[in-house]
Amino acid sequence: MASRNVETFRAAHDAFNRRDFDAVIASFTDSFAYVDHPRNRTLNRQEFKDVFMRGWADSFSDARVTEREYVDGGDVVVCRFTGRGTNNGPIEGAPPTGRTMSLPFVEILRFDSQGRVTGGEAIYDQVTILTQLGLMPQPAGA
Repeated sequence: MASRNVETFRAAHDAFNRRDFDAVIASFTDSFAYVDHPRNRTLNRQEFKDVFMRGWADSFSDARVTEREYVDGGDVVVCRFTGRGTNNGPIEGAPPTGRTMSLPFVEILRFDSQGRVTGGEAIYDQVTILTQLGLMPQPAGA
């Protein structure tokens, strides 16, 4: 049986897939901090909702978290999932391409003793996204 922290993480992904961003951050502490490693940016709770999640949904209105695998480490839970979507909105200043992306993501959430999310981080390959969308050439040797 999955732990409460895994269930909280799974519920956040389900809420993202429904575009219920308030539900995603409902269990986040006020001091929540999230690192988007590919963009080298740290976001607070509100920025995570308004910039990170809404940004993905604005660039990929059908963006989905799929093929999820959660690894329970107690106060740290790791999820490896596939992010999928069709680029039908601007991304990184470029106009929509109409192409799809599908690639692995790793997301880590940290929890306090009450099961609230205190922070997290995302690891994904931004070059692969831009290549799949035709916004940059395939890297040599790839």
